Amino acid sequence: MKKPKHQQTIKIPKGILYTAKALETVSPRLATLFAIKLFTTPMRHKLPKREIEMDANSKQQLLKIESINKEVMVYQYGTSAKKVLLVHGWSGRGTQLVKIADELLKQGYSTVSFDAPAHGKAPGKTSNMKEFIASALQIEKEFGPFEYAIGHSLGGMTVLNSIKRGLNIKKAVIIGSGDVVEDILNDFVLKLKLKLDIAQRMKSDFENRLGETMNSYSAYIAAKDVSIPVLVIHDENDDDVPVSAAHHIHQHLTNGQIMITKELGHRKILGDHKVIKKIVEFIQ
Repeated sequence: MKKPKHQQTIKIPKGILYTAKALETVSPRLATLFAIKLFTTPMRHKLPKREIEMDANSKQQLLKIESINKEVMVYQYGTSAKKVLLVHGWSGRGTQLVKIADELLKQGYSTVSFDAPAHGKAPGKTSNMKEFIASALQIEKEFGPFEYAIGHSLGGMTVLNSIKRGLNIKKAVIIGSGDVVEDILNDFVLKLKLKLDIAQRMKSDFENRLGETMNSYSAYIAAKDVSIPVLVIHDENDDDVPVSAAHHIHQHLTNGQIMITKELGHRKILGDHKVIKKIVEFIQ
């Protein structure tokens, strides 16, 4: 069976796979540390042409996130007092939701987005979801209040977890959101062609650092504490995050709607006119 043309999953270089396997053979601990390093190090991509205008026309400034002692780059796009918070996914940028942002401007809103730590123009080399959440919550204090929040992929998980921790908005939209953190770890380790034991070791290491369970950051767990209306959007052919994540999150929302698309994959979905139309209808 052929892979669909929308396939967007990033292929892991053979050199990294060989290194991971060699380390696992020598020392599972070294393999675990290597996997953690890869898992927490995002890739910076060149700004695509479609995002150049938003980048040029937004007011940008570095903001220190005190609770994590890191900086993010904040983008203020438009001048309306009615603001929408946009949150990109892993290895994304503050301008990644440009098509949605442009439509929101036409509808009379302005948007505030950001490059998370170690993403885009923000300094640093590593990041994690806890830092995404801390950034979103401080940006609300500095640039809010926000009417709505829209998050893609890890940004969707961030939005739900931020609402759980005090982000005050009227409605939220999550697109291609991940769900169970342990599943994400397992999938990552399998892509590295390592044994699942490494995922459990990674989980233990992360939990020792965090002082709390990783599962507490799973989207469906956060969804249980979210009472505002949430629109869950996901493509059934998403190769990065299975569509089952969307259905599972939706089941745990008190006031949720769900839209399942076809043949858009994990990133093309952000520019689809039907998706953007649904988002505008939902928030209005």
